[in-house]
Amino acid sequence: MQFKKDAFRKAFTASIPIFCSYLFLGMAYGILMQEHGFTWLQSLLTSAVVYTGAFQFVLITFLSSGASLLTIAVTALFMNSRQSFYSLTFLNDFKQMGKREIYMIHSMTDETYAVNCTLESLPPKERRETMFYLAVLSQFYWTAASALGGMLGQILPFDMMGIDFCMTALFVTIFIDQWEKTKRHAPALIGLCTAIAALALFGANGFMLPALLAASAILIYAGRREDHT
Repeated sequence: MQFKKDAFRKAFTASIPIFCSYLFLGMAYGILMQEHGFTWLQSLLTSAVVYTGAFQFVLITFLSSGASLLTIAVTALFMNSRQSFYSLTFLNDFKQMGKREIYMIHSMTDETYAVNCTLESLPPKERRETMFYLAVLSQFYWTAASALGGMLGQILPFDMMGIDFCMTALFVTIFIDQWEKTKRHAPALIGLCTAIAALALFGANGFMLPALLAASAILIYAGRREDHT
């Protein structure tokens, strides 16, 4: 029992940056849902079942315009294809988590992936328990904030200009934290350079997947060369 309490404490501490971001972004999502005619309960259920962050904002437009299920599915696939890279990183950990494996794959987000990468120094069993609590807490933050936004949107007017910068601020914070905790900065620099190059080549709407593919290929190649030396 003490082991689980310690893991929960570590997960809660690690999840604070996620909470700060999800609180405002989740509320913004709930408010937008309310503005398009959906209730706070629908916001809550969508966040609990779909739980894709950025795509949920796109989904509002699809649901409002009566888009086909095929259009929604294809768009979701392309927008969230990067998640496959995230899950592969921790696939061995997930396989050791029994019935929790499916949930861990479902609940993997950009933010939980980034924070999970900072838990590598923990013993395997403690790391997996902490990752599970982190996933549960993060989804709770997002779901609760979505419902809260839907409720507040019914009674208070909001100007949401610039609120999406919360996500950028979160990733900058996580990046700096990881940079300070490790002496190997090459992976971070490779990711940064490939992202900038892909942004210049493909634009803001299409750079994510090419950047991930390029960075992954370079890191895999570098890792294999390192193994042979």
